[in-house]
Amino acid sequence: MICLSAYSQDGSYTSKNKQAVKHYTAAGQQLNKRQYDEAIIELQQAIKEDPDFIEAHIQLGDIFRLKRDFKPSAESYHKAISINAVFNRGVYLKLGEIEISLAQYHEAKQHLEKYLTYANLNQQSNAYAQKLLADCLFSIEALKHPVAFKPQNIGPEINSADDEYMPVATADESTLIFTRQISNNEDFYKSSKKDGKWQKATYLSTRINTPNYNEGAQSISQDGKYLFFTGCNRPDGRGKCDIYIAQKRGDDWGKPVGINPPVNTGAWESQPSISADGRTLYFVSNKAGGLGGYDIWKTTLTDNGWTEPENLGPSINTPFDEQSPFIHPDDNTLYFCSNGWPGMGNKDLFVSRLGKDGKWQKPENLGYPINSSGDENGLTLTANGNYAFFSSNNLQGLGGFDIYTFELPKNIRPLPVTYVKGHVNDALTNSPLEANIEIIDLEKNRIVYQDYSSEDDGEFLVTLTSGKNYGLNISKGGYLFYSENFSLIGREPKSPFNIQVSLSPIGVGKKVVLKNIFFDTNKFDLKPESKAELQKLAQFLNENPTIKIEISGHTDNVGNDEHNQTLSKNRAKAVYNYLVAGGTDAKRLLFKGYGKSQPIANNNTEEGRQQNRRTEFKILAK
Repeated sequence: MICLSAYSQDGSYTSKNKQAVKHYTAAGQQLNKRQYDEAIIELQQAIKEDPDFIEAHIQLGDIFRLKRDFKPSAESYHKAISINAVFNRGVYLKLGEIEISLAQYHEAKQHLEKYLTYANLNQQSNAYAQKLLADCLFSIEALKHPVAFKPQNIGPEINSADDEYMPVATADESTLIFTRQISNNEDFYKSSKKDGKWQKATYLSTRINTPNYNEGAQSISQDGKYLFFTGCNRPDGRGKCDIYIAQKRGDDWGKPVGINPPVNTGAWESQPSISADGRTLYFVSNKAGGLGGYDIWKTTLTDNGWTEPENLGPSINTPFDEQSPFIHPDDNTLYFCSNGWPGMGNKDLFVSRLGKDGKWQKPENLGYPINSSGDENGLTLTANGNYAFFSSNNLQGLGGFDIYTFELPKNIRPLPVTYVKGHVNDALTNSPLEANIEIIDLEKNRIVYQDYSSEDDGEFLVTLTSGKNYGLNISKGGYLFYSENFSLIGREPKSPFNIQVSLSPIGVGKKVVLKNIFFDTNKFDLKPESKAELQKLAQFLNENPTIKIEISGHTDNVGNDEHNQTLSKNRAKAVYNYLVAGGTDAKRLLFKGYGKSQPIANNNTEEGRQQNRRTEFKILAK
């Protein structure tokens, strides 16, 4: 909506002063050469010669507006209106836009409503004025109901005299990666947290950072193994900006690889945000098929690569710009910035939640003073959803843009998320193992996460959203698998889960407790949530066709011994029947009930009794 053309109604100017017109004409010549400061001087001279030269005032307001020098721009437009209130109706639209940037919402509302009284407005201008008026109405109300916002500078270990922005943290908040701009070159830096404090930031990697190209707008996987980032004007790129992936190898990173089409194209692809399971990538593009200038898209990783990107549609995108997506590890809450949805002016931060129908709900503005009349973007959150990171150059920091953190108001927080962090090793040698890690939503019998523990140290990290019952399965060829259960239904864990998993090589006499086999109290019918674990056991037997096992049922010491003995036997038989029905040779299977006779924990506590109520299997023959 920037216009720098000359103004007159009938081919003549409102000024008859030849010197004023001469300066005005000279200003036009300077504008054609984009020499705006010189044009300002000429226009000021024209106004000095004739203070009532309306076109000169409007043109001066346009140039200041282009330079985002809003106060003198508004003054110039006001002067033009004071001389002749009906000379050019477009001045009211421009003045309303400027006053929003100055947080003068009541004044902007009046001028925009005046503009909308004119007849025969073109469709684009009318829609833009209506959008700005919606901003005014929202802002006037938002100022009456400020939200809690106490930003804290993250400190000199990360912030410097240079610009720092776009911070992202791993789920355990052990690592923060951000962009630092030095001499117009953007590179990644990292900081580690020790004893609750961020350490001095260091250069991320010479394999990712380059001296000649900009790297920025990054997203880190929850375990810190994969970095998705934007690289611009690189020789291996497909467009002006493309999305790249780098994998961490030991203490350094591997060579970045650009994502193939249909994700990267000849258009502008940037600002990636990867989901917690690593299989859905949100990003920004101005590619054809969008709803506005820059839209948010998503693509899904399949066995055949990344799928054709899907526009998030009108529930997120507008005819204007949506950028800086951040999908929280709950995979249900999306934060982004937009200048299309009603806000405080320019780009504001919004949150949208995934509805039960699988569609994104109407975005909610994060509120004032998180949002202001300026640009807000680049918001990221901790995995627990309590705190957010952002950058600003308006808070008297250590340099230009600094990184800040603040506690997020509860009504705009995501679903509670915790994480499981563990190490996998060989039970005999204690050497780290690269093992298959799976998290299963037991209610839906659906794998929600699949990856491998680190080959270097056996470490893995997986996020879990509250409100679900999860099964964890860790497996590796030649070893007994490991299972664990994390029930987060009806409760929020107070702290993350840290586990040490020792996988035992397959051997006679070795046992595995099947922690995701479930029965109702005093019953032996397998509950539906047991299906995933049963399938894992069947898969293990298929992959090891010579193995024979005993399936055993166990109880605690509560109740009648005879009843417990029968119950444990019937539960073991239920597992046996499932495996045989699924095609496992019955000759490879035995089942037995042990009642209370083989406790693995003290029966004096509920926790101990719960551990004793179990189903397990033992290797009888290899």
